Amino acid sequence: MAKRRKVSNLLGLAILAQLSLGRPMHPYEIATALKQQGKEGDMNIKWGSLYTVVQNLERHGLIEATMSNRDGRRPERTVYAITDAGRGELNDWLRELVSVLEPETNRFEAALSVIGVLPPDEAIALLETRLAALDGANAAHRTTLAQLTQLPRVFLVESEYALAMRSAEAAWVRSLLAEIAAGTLSGVDGWRAYHETGQLPADFEQMLDEGVPTGPPEDR
Repeated sequence: MAKRRKVSNLLGLAILAQLSLGRPMHPYEIATALKQQGKEGDMNIKWGSLYTVVQNLERHGLIEATMSNRDGRRPERTVYAITDAGRGELNDWLRELVSVLEPETNRFEAALSVIGVLPPDEAIALLETRLAALDGANAAHRTTLAQLTQLPRVFLVESEYALAMRSAEAAWVRSLLAEIAAGTLSGVDGWRAYHETGQLPADFEQMLDEGVPTGPPEDR
């Protein structure tokens, strides 16, 4: 079970990690460094919340203001450093994220859970569109990784993981499409019959009446 964090926004994790590696920085410098490292792709960062997250980290004693400086006529900028409590939170948070399996919201999984609402042929067309997008993204990703051979792999593991997950999804979608096309997907005949007649097959109706669980085990 994940702990309840004082600051749960993953941008807070990125800020703590950035400050733990070097000198104190002001928020604009932190954002610039994180963007250069591509962290918005890793953590789905919303930059508009940067200053709010910084304020929350400071309020909970995880970072502290060390000085303020002014560059010409620009507004005064506060420079922050990580505290001992912040380092402890960073390490504990990372250990949890790496080791603890937590259910994650997935929009595609949500759509698949009710895909029967669409006619099979339309679902096939949509899945083929998604598969083409996955294959294109994976090809581009592999090309990018091939161009980064000068970097130690320790700096690329999150990118390799993202590619592996998307490649696995592409393989699964390709397999699902093949089963639907071949008519070997269990229940596909009833799915087609429903959209052709407007009537649920008896076995489908029985399952809905009995409330047969279909989600992952942790949701039951």
